[in-house]
Amino acid sequence: MQLTDRQKLILTLIIHEHIRTAQPVGSKSLVEKYNLAMSSATVRNEMSVLTDYELLRQPHTSAGRVPTEEGYRFFVGNLVQQSGLPTNTRRTITHQFYQSRQDIEQWLRLAASVLANQSQAASLVTAPHAEKAIFKHLELIATRGRQVLMVLVLMGGEIRQQFISLSEPVSQERLSVIAAQISNMCVRCDVEKISRMRTQTDALGKDILDILIAEMTLIEESTTGEIYLDGMTNVLSEPEFAESDEARQALHILEERSLLENLLASTVMNIDVGGIQVLIGGEGTWQELRQCSIVLARYGDPDTLTGSIGVLGPIRMPYDRTISTVRFVANVLSDLVTETLAV
Repeated sequence: MQLTDRQKLILTLIIHEHIRTAQPVGSKSLVEKYNLAMSSATVRNEMSVLTDYELLRQPHTSAGRVPTEEGYRFFVGNLVQQSGLPTNTRRTITHQFYQSRQDIEQWLRLAASVLANQSQAASLVTAPHAEKAIFKHLELIATRGRQVLMVLVLMGGEIRQQFISLSEPVSQERLSVIAAQISNMCVRCDVEKISRMRTQTDALGKDILDILIAEMTLIEESTTGEIYLDGMTNVLSEPEFAESDEARQALHILEERSLLENLLASTVMNIDVGGIQVLIGGEGTWQELRQCSIVLARYGDPDTLTGSIGVLGPIRMPYDRTISTVRFVANVLSDLVTETLAV
């Protein structure tokens, strides 16, 4: 769509004002606030053209204009100023991460908190996850009777724990020997290679390997690691959602793992690490998000581990700051993953 510079300016100012006030924007207030070198009548004429283009709409006959979903899409794709975060903010965020650089869970909780606080919206962060599970280490810990805690560590640092039941009680000494044997035999192997090693161990080892193979297969079938959420109350406090169930419907997609995995699989998993994707109004696909926008990014090392981060808020979110924040946090997490976890 070809807009004149004046139309681009007016559209940008209306979006900024609507983001700030959540109210329709009139031509007179726009001229006065921004000291525009044009009359209210000229601004009204341009607003009428932008309405014909379906970039603006008029909620009521006597009201000002508000952006449409198409207006926001044009703004994000063509006009948003993607300036970086202030230097002090970047330094503070980076310092917080590097204080906890050896604790991946703390990184992810911190990332969710930073995104929620900086955007004043809801945030999501998924743990770094390998598309292909590669074995690193195994621990077997006796608990009660036939119950054993299996701790599986994958290359890249992903850890899975589960209780398993053996056919008969086994001593901790015996479990430690089997765990060490499997760890030495299977290190850096995928599911296919481990399956071929079943003949190289005894009956107990075969049972453990079968459980191990099943767990690694489940990991590969999952599209995301553990999910961390923050800032839900930020969305519920927005005026659009004060007396509406739409915010709760939108938050449900974050809290329901199958819905979120479907969303991420069809969006952020298709972009490169460091890239940004913005979904406005559910893009006609996710009805739960028709009053919301999501800014998503992928982080990590594309050859080993990647995860997703994002911010969900009302359509009138401050896209320039939100996109800058999501991009910066994604870059910090990518550096940490590459330096500390990726193998």
